[in-house]
Amino acid sequence: MRVGLVQLSSSDDPVRNLENTTALIREAAGQGAAFIATPEVTNCVSLSRARQAQVLTREADDPTLAALRALAEELGVTLLIGSLALKTDEPRFANRSVLIGPQRAVLARYDKIHMFDVDLDGGEAYRESDGYRPGTQAVAVALPDGPTLGMTICYDLRFPGLYRKLAQAGAQILAMPSAFTRPTGAAHWEVLLRARAIETGCFVLAPAQTGTHAAREGDRQRQTWGHSMVVDPWGAVLLDMGAAPGVACVDLDLNAVAKARHHIPSLRHDRAYQDPATDV
Repeated sequence: MRVGLVQLSSSDDPVRNLENTTALIREAAGQGAAFIATPEVTNCVSLSRARQAQVLTREADDPTLAALRALAEELGVTLLIGSLALKTDEPRFANRSVLIGPQRAVLARYDKIHMFDVDLDGGEAYRESDGYRPGTQAVAVALPDGPTLGMTICYDLRFPGLYRKLAQAGAQILAMPSAFTRPTGAAHWEVLLRARAIETGCFVLAPAQTGTHAAREGDRQRQTWGHSMVVDPWGAVLLDMGAAPGVACVDLDLNAVAKARHHIPSLRHDRAYQDPATDV
């Protein structure tokens, strides 16, 4: 199975981002990828809630989704839009991953469950839950004529229980589209991706945003780590795309999933136990 990862440096302009994304998806398809994945917030990277409110739309009206559904059909590929920032029926947005089949149908949706509310060194802070509502449903979906995909987004990566449940539900590939910050990316990105692969015996696909993201004059710019990765079920890094936007393809041998789980069958070894005592 040949997969293609698209690494973007999206701005706060969805029209411009769509042009770049379309070109790179075409490039990946031209290299033979049958499954292509883009990063988190493919359509708009912005730290300005006012800008987001100005340019974002509801899913039914979203031009990025409409165009990429048509592109998937034209190219005959399965496309994972890592996520779209979308308006909802409440003041907060949705951070939604969308899986599109080669006949343009939406096969699955996943709203990011875990919100990135953190304070980093140097005064860098994020409050994702201020602007985005968290999802509540884990999603594992069979790809057309292929393996089962577990859908997650970025900060979910730090919650291993989610991935264990996806693997036990049948996932053989885990998607982790992201827009990791540079400090946390440098420190934790690779080791967390490899850990999730090892713990579950799954392939990990992690397309990422990269670089300094263009914004309106006066708006704070965001910087992301890049280094889109593919990790095999034994924890080996098959691909690291570095810091430049672009496309890379990798051939996955899905037999490696069963092989890794045969050697380390930990997904079958859960035991009931009492929670830690709190009155010691």
